[in-house]
Amino acid sequence: MKWLVCGLLGLGLPMMGLAAVEPGKDPVPSVMWAFYHKQLLGDAPFVFDDRVRLVAPPFAEDARQVPLEIDARALGADVVRVLAWAELNPLPKIVDFQPVARVQPWLSIRIRIEQATPLRAAVQTRDGLWHVGSTLIDAAGGGCTAPSVVRTQPGWEEHLGEVLGARYPRGDSSRLRVQVAHPMDNGLVSGIPEFYLNQAQLLGADGEALARLELFPAVSENPNLGFDIQGPGRTRLLLRDNSGNAFEAAIP
Repeated sequence: MKWLVCGLLGLGLPMMGLAAVEPGKDPVPSVMWAFYHKQLLGDAPFVFDDRVRLVAPPFAEDARQVPLEIDARALGADVVRVLAWAELNPLPKIVDFQPVARVQPWLSIRIRIEQATPLRAAVQTRDGLWHVGSTLIDAAGGGCTAPSVVRTQPGWEEHLGEVLGARYPRGDSSRLRVQVAHPMDNGLVSGIPEFYLNQAQLLGADGEALARLELFPAVSENPNLGFDIQGPGRTRLLLRDNSGNAFEAAIP
């Protein structure tokens, strides 16, 4: 019994240590932070950490296509999960990104912005602690409720799921950029239900999982994704949308 008690206490020590972490001052004070801390992070221990960088324009010239980079490379190989969201969007969640093997904790993506909002990326390390990066973006608004441009193009259904992509050498690594043809309907436009890519998996040449992503309707139509991959070899991108359509592309 003594051994069992000691074992349980020992297991509890890491979490007790994390619970005592001082989160620091919110760099972009928001009345919504406590809500999202509970809803998305489950009230888990966190720190505001400037090593997690969010790169976005100060003003969204096109609120339907806002470039965003999430860079947690300063945390190294300890990163196991990245969650990103736009606090004041009607559908705030952007992406749940899990680098598995050879993919660095860096991601580029294009998103929709409904109004000026804090952007957050919470990066979980192997010890369970969330490291939160933040930035502010201004916008004229309406990016989430604007009708799809894709649907105005004749024959768009014939190109659904087509992937354009290439890899660019960067020393001992390479940067992979892809664009996927899809309207990414978020259900906020009258008469058009949700229809969006919600799952993606990046595989190596031998089928090993390099990264997994869950995508949400805040992602722009015709999604653009970028990854940094260490080492050589072909890659495959597997995609699925919420209607069960599956797509696949090989990228040299």
